Amino acid sequence: MGTAVVEMNSSQYAMLLTKPDSPVRNAVFLVRADPIICGHSTEARNLAEAALAMGMENVHIVSYPLDILEASSLPLKDLATITPYSEGIKMDRPEALGDYKVLDGRLGLGISGHLIDLLHSLPGKTMVMDLYLVPHGTMVMQAVNSFKNSGCGADVFTVGEAVGSDITNVVGNALEEGRLGAAQLVLSNYLEHDHPVAVSRFTKDLIVEAGRKVDERLGTNFTGQLEQRVGISFPAIDTQAYTSLSEKPEEVDAVLAKRGLERDGYVMFLSRIAPAKGVDDLLEAWRGSKLNGKKKLIICGNGPAKEEVRKIASEMEGVMVLDDVSDAEKGALMNGCYAWSLPSKPKTEFVETFGIAVAEKMLAGGLGPVITTRTGGIPEASGGYCLEHEGGDVAGLRACLDKVAGMSDAEREKLSADAKNFAMRFDRMEILARLIERAVGCSAAA
Repeated sequence: MGTAVVEMNSSQYAMLLTKPDSPVRNAVFLVRADPIICGHSTEARNLAEAALAMGMENVHIVSYPLDILEASSLPLKDLATITPYSEGIKMDRPEALGDYKVLDGRLGLGISGHLIDLLHSLPGKTMVMDLYLVPHGTMVMQAVNSFKNSGCGADVFTVGEAVGSDITNVVGNALEEGRLGAAQLVLSNYLEHDHPVAVSRFTKDLIVEAGRKVDERLGTNFTGQLEQRVGISFPAIDTQAYTSLSEKPEEVDAVLAKRGLERDGYVMFLSRIAPAKGVDDLLEAWRGSKLNGKKKLIICGNGPAKEEVRKIASEMEGVMVLDDVSDAEKGALMNGCYAWSLPSKPKTEFVETFGIAVAEKMLAGGLGPVITTRTGGIPEASGGYCLEHEGGDVAGLRACLDKVAGMSDAEREKLSADAKNFAMRFDRMEILARLIERAVGCSAAA
């Protein structure tokens, strides 16, 4: 595309950003943030912390008012369990704008208007990134495009990150219902960003396929544009927060003790408790596994299937459901477990597009290996450094549990160490550095 890109690592960017003429001085992230239990929420936090560490002058996370979240059906964390953002990161929760006569769009109007206010006030170039495209991409591009017609300029670089379901769900429903204009609208909004990205190659393939279906129905030309322009930007993780746990065995043991657990004494699941995550399969596989009766099983998370899972667990010996695990506890529990399982399986309503929790567990280290599937984008997170079974295959999952039961400590340690080395590629500083590199390149090309 004729873009001149100068390759730099995160340390070089940190030095560059301290200069008055830095190419990117501000970062704004629009996302479904805490207290929502969502991978994008964690990723936005990590990108904001990385931007602050690099020396950006202004870092904002823009999200929704708490009362709106509480009224939604989204799974939420207990506010008391959320780790505060570092000083210097501003959390903005704009209120809806307009009264009852405005039937819809009041919240979007309030958020877009707030983004415009930010762009007027922030000095120098600003990177605005929306995570989970629908409806955030529309909010961002409404704000940016308003400057084109206002007579004012905005020095802004836009990044639109799609997780997959945010596009394919809307496009799929639009095609099924014959509401083709909505499908076109979503894809064109995505491509309107300076840098559209997907969280995995699997996700990009889903999006390109969605574009192909729209092209077949409307005669549009999305497929080639999506294939050419959409980049891959893996979710950003605070790797140091996890890798450092191996150097703090006393702290890990203290966290475990508070939960009545011992190191290597339990198998762990941590994710949203929903049908696609395979918790039901894990409980069924656990019944006949060699680990049942020798280790505990802890199910950590929240979600629509929590009460059903809690009922099943209450009838099983040594199975616990923990719906209040804090951000600070999560890594310690991962580090101390005998094995960690995410038996995700494809469902109509959800397919795992990356597997952030898989990568987090790999980084947390300890002796416990990951047991998971090749569903969706999980292989891009695991790199194959795990025990795998087919999604939905209870017998295969039980075989993985039994295999771990027969592994020596040295074998488990080797697999876990290789997994940690692989997962270092998801470090938040490096992920952000590559996004800024693209912004710098576009500035140079312009």
